[in-house]
Amino acid sequence: MDEWFTSALRMTTRLIEIGGIAIIVIGLMAGTIGYLRRLVVGAPGTEAYSGYRSSVGRAILLGLEFLVAADIINTVAIEPTLQSLAILAGIILIRTFLSFSLEVEIDGRWPWQRQDGQSREKAS
Repeated sequence: MDEWFTSALRMTTRLIEIGGIAIIVIGLMAGTIGYLRRLVVGAPGTEAYSGYRSSVGRAILLGLEFLVAADIINTVAIEPTLQSLAILAGIILIRTFLSFSLEVEIDGRWPWQRQDGQSREKAS
């Protein structure tokens, strides 16, 4: 592979990683601001906290997607070795577990489970 192409791919993966980290940090800050705003307005503490957890969880999920994308590009395009592929598989397994755990925390159900209203509508 050309040296400039490898350098461009490395820079691209670095930018995607930075984007993923920025999404998590900005989402955390926005969620905190929203939480404090809800408390000041007078929303119940449990409602404000539930919204806070939900918004932070969504930011983490989106940031993880960016980080996984950067890892895939890095492994497939830059360092396609069996060792790097095994490391990528481990990273994806761990991040997939985290994503499923966050989905359950946010929605209160597994991602593949339909809500009661959706399953009844499709059955009709």
